[in-house]
Amino acid sequence: MAVHYIENVTVKRVEKVMKEHDIGDFIYCELMPYNQVFMERIQSAESCEELLGIWRDMSKDSVLNWYVKPQEPEAAEEHFIAINDVEKQKQLLAGLLDKNQLYVHLSEIEDETFRVSEADKALNRAFYGE
Repeated sequence: MAVHYIENVTVKRVEKVMKEHDIGDFIYCELMPYNQVFMERIQSAESCEELLGIWRDMSKDSVLNWYVKPQEPEAAEEHFIAINDVEKQKQLLAGLLDKNQLYVHLSEIEDETFRVSEADKALNRAFYGE
């Protein structure tokens, strides 16, 4: 969904401004998703069971807001299952994710957790002049 927005809205707006002000070419790069992967999974989920699986993955592999205590997964799962409403569960899961971590930060590209390829590292270094 984010890629469609970039291509259909953002790039078209930038191109329009460039034409109006006689500006040359521009380059943009898509960021490597992190918590955004979970946001997309949440949005496309269709069942409570699927959302429970997403919660389990999030509690292990995402950056959650500071007030979330994933170290108590059993209690959290019980509360989550008791909601038993797909839309409410989606809202809850989306609210738990730290939105400042939707994409991998440049300063984190060496962290093995993110598995950034050597080609992507080289592109970032070239783009930022490092």
